Amino acid sequence: MIDRAGILALVPHQGAMCLWDEVLDWDADSIRLRAHNHRDPAHPLRGDDGRLRAVHLCEYGAQAMAVHGGLRARAAGGVAKPGLLVALRAVELLVARIDDLPGALECEARVLIDSDAGWQYAFRVSHAGMLLAEGRAAVLPQSAT
Repeated sequence: MIDRAGILALVPHQGAMCLWDEVLDWDADSIRLRAHNHRDPAHPLRGDDGRLRAVHLCEYGAQAMAVHGGLRARAAGGVAKPGLLVALRAVELLVARIDDLPGALECEARVLIDSDAGWQYAFRVSHAGMLLAEGRAAVLPQSAT
């Protein structure tokens, strides 16, 4: 298991914007993560009404990709290339909000495409065994300037 400090060392998302607390399992093709921060009243994605909408699960999915990319790069002796989220596809949100869920969020993300031109993953976010959201996300490499 990799804790939050280990995740922070892998991704550009820092402080409260780093949404994952721990990596439960990973291999070259997939990753499983857990987070508890959706109940935090100071969550950076909460709306003015204090609610955290299910659409924000797409950011959890995208950050799962970033963590996985960081782990894969580190295993290969390097660091992950910076990327830019460019597309979400086939997203299904099965709840309206997530700030009222009592337990941890879990995400499974799986590599669909890995090339020099970009990456595509499928992600599924659940709570207590219930699927909350799923979809695909695409990231293009960003040149370091």
